[in-house]
Amino acid sequence: MTKILILCTGNTCRSQMAEGFLKSFDSELEVYSAGVKPESMVNPNAIKVMNELGIDISGGKPQDVNEFIKDSFDYVITVCDNAKETCPVFLGDVKEQLHIGFEDPADAAGTDEEILSVFRKIRDEIKVEFTRFYRGKIKNQDG
Repeated sequence: MTKILILCTGNTCRSQMAEGFLKSFDSELEVYSAGVKPESMVNPNAIKVMNELGIDISGGKPQDVNEFIKDSFDYVITVCDNAKETCPVFLGDVKEQLHIGFEDPADAAGTDEEILSVFRKIRDEIKVEFTRFYRGKIKNQDG
């Protein structure tokens, strides 16, 4: 079974969406997400735009990367520059570390609809990049 950890700063948007997509691609994957400075809850706009695609991430809870520091992973993927720069050294075995960066939709300003359109744009970028990752790295392993 492939074990994946997705990291960002607050673990409220990008990493939660990426985790949701990977789990939707393949129920056999063991996927976790965490933040280097986790916040208290998943961003409601991230939940909303993922629900639009039939993926429910409302049960997610931001977690601290330190909870996973001793674990082994096939992939540790950072999705924001801050997490990439402050990514801790993992004590467990990590086969591959990757960076697939995205803008932070939580920084969006404007009307509710303008903010949601930014979340949708980032969501769609995450879907494209993580589909590419899944097809290139994971699905090919299965033969």
